[in-house]
Amino acid sequence: MKHNEDILQANCVKWFRYQYPKLTLFSIPNGGNRNIREAVRLKSTGVLAGVADLFLMKTNNSYNGLFIEMKVAKGKQSVPQNEFELKAKHENYQYIVCRSFDEFKITIENYLNS
Repeated sequence: MKHNEDILQANCVKWFRYQYPKLTLFSIPNGGNRNIREAVRLKSTGVLAGVADLFLMKTNNSYNGLFIEMKVAKGKQSVPQNEFELKAKHENYQYIVCRSFDEFKITIENYLNS
């Protein structure tokens, strides 16, 4: 399932960078299987469980920026992801779960037009 989310995310990022070359959207590589040594190193350098997959570094009339969590159709957020969502919203960031390219595109367009 993670592989399908990676493909979806890659397609969304490719479209975004083509449509909005002057805006900054970047991934936050939190997931994946790592050996214990690498996991400890990453945690000590600031990796935080639950952080969304993508961040759009752009304010609009309502929010400080946009976090996007990519999920396939039946994917569910983990407890740390739900906790991060609440923190992000509390700090006035929009947080959206996108399950398809069309949802991603609509999310971006709505955010940028707000």
